[in-house]
Amino acid sequence: PATDRPYHIVIFGASGFTGQFVVEEVARTVSEGPNGTLKWAVAGRSRQKLDKVIEQAAGTLGKPELRTAVEVIVADVGEPDSLAAMCKQAVIVLNCVGPYRFWGEPVVKACVENGAHCIDICGEPQFLESIQLNYDSQAADKGVYIVGACGFDSIPADMGVLYTRDQFKGTLTALESFLTASTGPEGGSLNDGTWKSAIYGLADSGKLRSLRKKFGHKPLPVVGSKIKRRYRELCQYVVPFMGTDPSVVKRTQRFLLEEHQETPVQYGAYAGVGGVANIVKMLFAGIMFWFLVKFSFGRDLLIKYPEFFSFGFFSKDGPTRKQMEGSSFKFAFYGEGYTEGQDPSQGRPNAKIRTLVQGPGT
Repeated sequence: PATDRPYHIVIFGASGFTGQFVVEEVARTVSEGPNGTLKWAVAGRSRQKLDKVIEQAAGTLGKPELRTAVEVIVADVGEPDSLAAMCKQAVIVLNCVGPYRFWGEPVVKACVENGAHCIDICGEPQFLESIQLNYDSQAADKGVYIVGACGFDSIPADMGVLYTRDQFKGTLTALESFLTASTGPEGGSLNDGTWKSAIYGLADSGKLRSLRKKFGHKPLPVVGSKIKRRYRELCQYVVPFMGTDPSVVKRTQRFLLEEHQETPVQYGAYAGVGGVANIVKMLFAGIMFWFLVKFSFGRDLLIKYPEFFSFGFFSKDGPTRKQMEGSSFKFAFYGEGYTEGQDPSQGRPNAKIRTLVQGPGT
């Protein structure tokens, strides 16, 4: 892609729940770097809403100059010409418009055709893997990078696995991650965009299985002893993590095996759920969710009343700024493998490693 384009970064969907925080983060990062080196713009359907987001960021950060320094591009995911015009002006498009299964592909297509790199925060394995299947060769031909799942929690998971592997003195063969989140006195909730993605993802799980068959992948080889569940060592209740992390990590491991002949790491992902009361809540919510998600009327109910069906875990309004400032997370990685000189095909692992990745407020 040409580097003489007007903008290094265009934030598409800047007025959405996630987009507004991306705008603030980009503005903060630009101001902390060498002055004037990064040109950026915001994009979306409504100029009025985009102006409001810039105004809000200017007030929050105490940077009145944003009101005149940041350009606005009107683009709609349903109007390919507007997307093409946006992508022609950008080196990188940060796509914040989800659920991506409905709105993501036109943006990727426009980026590939018009030579802009595309980064998103998608947590939907079906979208991520279908884009890889359908656009990988076209993007490579154009020299375009399509980088999905660039947000919490896939980045800490994927980078945590790679960091742990690099720190291990020998061959790391198995790794499990345990995610725990904490909230401050204000409590917390998640925006219902993640809730919607989970609803549509589970409803379409059969399509994901058939999509994966199209790749024709052989199962990743198991090196060393088969992964052993270590949750008993944590002294807390955990459940298998239902997000996109296993998909993201396994795709990375496959790439490293096929392109660099590196030993793949077996991976398991879990989430801590606190005490018995939370287990009971999750059990009831899970039963209702699994039943309703199978039917269109059930999906409509789940989407309409996220707070009720998730016991307050998800909300249409999402977390408040104070709730986010008081929230934190910890990713604990427990790995095992074989020290240098030891043969992974012989005997049990003879070394362990633990990595802790923690986020704001911890």
